Amino acid sequence: MRQAGRYMKAGLTAAIVLDTIHYSYQIICEKYPSFRERSENVDLVVEISLQPWKVFRPDGVILFSDILTPLPGMNIPFDIIKGKGPVIFNPLGTAADVDQVREFIPEESVPYVGESLTILRKEVNNEAAVLGFVGAPFTLASYVVEGGSSKHFTKIKRLAFSNPKHWKKDQQQRLLLFIRQLHCPTLPTYCHYLGAMQVLHALLQKFTTSMARYIQYQADNGAQAVQIFDSWATELSPVDFEEFSLPYLKQIVDSVKQTHPDLPLILYASGSGGLLERLPLTGVDVVSLDWTVDMAEGRRRLGPNQAVQGNVDPGVLFGSKEFITNRIKDTVRKAGTGKHILNLGHGIVVGTPEENVAHFFEVAKGIRY
Repeated sequence: MRQAGRYMKAGLTAAIVLDTIHYSYQIICEKYPSFRERSENVDLVVEISLQPWKVFRPDGVILFSDILTPLPGMNIPFDIIKGKGPVIFNPLGTAADVDQVREFIPEESVPYVGESLTILRKEVNNEAAVLGFVGAPFTLASYVVEGGSSKHFTKIKRLAFSNPKHWKKDQQQRLLLFIRQLHCPTLPTYCHYLGAMQVLHALLQKFTTSMARYIQYQADNGAQAVQIFDSWATELSPVDFEEFSLPYLKQIVDSVKQTHPDLPLILYASGSGGLLERLPLTGVDVVSLDWTVDMAEGRRRLGPNQAVQGNVDPGVLFGSKEFITNRIKDTVRKAGTGKHILNLGHGIVVGTPEENVAHFFEVAKGIRY
């Protein structure tokens, strides 16, 4: 499809172009049915990443990848199964499991990501920003502990809530060592319970170090902004977010800003209305809002100095063009005249009329302040 955009006739209608894009991607999927195969092949990554940009000319080109891409390089085998989603072949749940997790070295494990970003920068030629992304520690941990997607997140919450918050980590370690030294036959279950206290935090720390390195790698190879997806952080209560997500996100931001102080970092957590005031505490440059938060309310709660992204409901694109236009203008009006990136509040839903996607971009580009 990279070549198709270069040889389109000037009179080709938008509908034909959109159909061609859709058809081309379907051909790629038929030839390469595995998502991992498509997302780990430089030529395919570049081709798929450029397809929307060639038609709609948005302000950003997003790397075709997945937040779980680093897992094999961390000794966590996985696959993405059509109709089922991510599958972690050996879910983690013990200290021994976490000990086997390696810190991520992107240059060795995912060189195709760096190569793809470098090519995208050349192809786009600064006509749009090239965007990378990573998963947040808690979200990645949720996948690898649960074994994939989850409805109730019982496994990771069992790990999380085995850890009494009023105990400091050194107290936990000393007590665990003391119990083990007792060699008491009646205590193995309790000893196991205490050992589980450290598992989640140890896993989160490994993901934190690795994702900071991954962001730096993406920036070094061409990414001009990077979004952090903490998709499952909103499964935590605010007090638990402050223990199991916030400090690790802040650590990532601090590490990246030491080496790449001018790299814009965006944080997205779907359904984040209950956590909204806590998200800027991570230090990110932009907070991305989903459509469940009114843009005007989000602006008020975050303050005038916080840049925001979003947040048109993707479902709006099933409406009429007039309806889409009105919702876009309403979002822009509520966001104000600065520090706002117009976007959907989540990804485009499968089955969305492609002509309505084109209309979204047409209206967005025509907005003047």
